[in-house]
Amino acid sequence: MRVYTSSGCLEHDPGPDHPDQPRRLSAVLDALRSAPNITLIKPNPASIDDALCCHDSAYLHRAAALSRSGGGELGADTTLSRNSWPAVLAATGAVLGALDHAITTGEHAFAAIRPPGHHALHDRAMGFCVINQVAVAAAVARQRGRERVLIVDWDVHHGNGTQALVENEPTTHFVSMHQWPWYPGTGAANERGVGNCFNLPMAPNLPASAYVETLWRGIELATTHWAPDVILLSAGYDAMLGDPLGGFTLEPEHYALWVQRMRERFADTPIVGLMEGGYAPARLAAGVLATVQALR
Repeated sequence: MRVYTSSGCLEHDPGPDHPDQPRRLSAVLDALRSAPNITLIKPNPASIDDALCCHDSAYLHRAAALSRSGGGELGADTTLSRNSWPAVLAATGAVLGALDHAITTGEHAFAAIRPPGHHALHDRAMGFCVINQVAVAAAVARQRGRERVLIVDWDVHHGNGTQALVENEPTTHFVSMHQWPWYPGTGAANERGVGNCFNLPMAPNLPASAYVETLWRGIELATTHWAPDVILLSAGYDAMLGDPLGGFTLEPEHYALWVQRMRERFADTPIVGLMEGGYAPARLAAGVLATVQALR
C-alpha cells in the first residue's frame, strides 16, 4: 500500500497557537512507519500550473509571493510562513502522485499531507486551506479520462471550497457529511449544485452509528444508476470523538468500515484518500492508519 507524502509538508508553520501544527503530520507518519506493508513515497512537488484548473493565477502567485517574503495572513484564518508555499506544492504533488498511481495501476493510494485543502476557493484561502487538492485531483482525473469522479468528504466541516469548484460539473458527484450548524456555515441539504451535490448536515453528539449510516446512505444515493471511475476521499478526522474542533463521535474503525463498504460496492474502482482536518494528533494518526489499512 502506497502512501504519498513529503517532509516538506512539515515545514508549514502558521504559528504556535494555530490548530494545524506540524505534529499532526509527524504523528501520522510515525504510525504509518510502524505498520507493516505500507510504503511511504515522496513524489515531486506540484507547480502553480497544476492548480490552474481550479484556482485563479493571480491568487496563487499572491500566495507564493507572501510566503517568499516571510509569510503573513493570506486569509482571516489562513496564515503562511516562509516555507508554507513549498509545503502547499509538496502536498498537492503528493495528491497528484497518489492519483497517478491509482489511475495507472488501478490500486488504491493515500496522501498524508498538510495543509488541508477542502475550504480553499477559486481565488481565496479559507479554513487553513490554500490549494483545494481534492478539486484539483478531480479535474486532473477528468482530463485523464476518468470522467465520473465521486468525492466523499467525511471531515466534520463542510467542504465549501470543493462544492463551489465542482457544483457545475455534472460528472463529479460530491457527498459531504458535516456538523451543522458549524463552520463554515454552508452545506445545507438543499444545496444541490446541478443535482451532483449531496449534503448531509448532522447534529453533534449523536451515536457513531448515526453518522456511519447517514454517510453511507448519501454515498448510495449519489451512486444510484451512476458508477464512479475514481473515488476521492476528503479524509478529515476531526469528526472523531474528542477532536477540539468538532462534536462528532466517530472512532478509527468507522473509517475502515466505510472504506470496506466502498471497496465492496465499487470493486474495480480505484480509491485515493487525502488527509484534510483532524486536530488531536494521536487520534488523527489512528484514523489515518485505519483508513490506509482498509485500503491495503
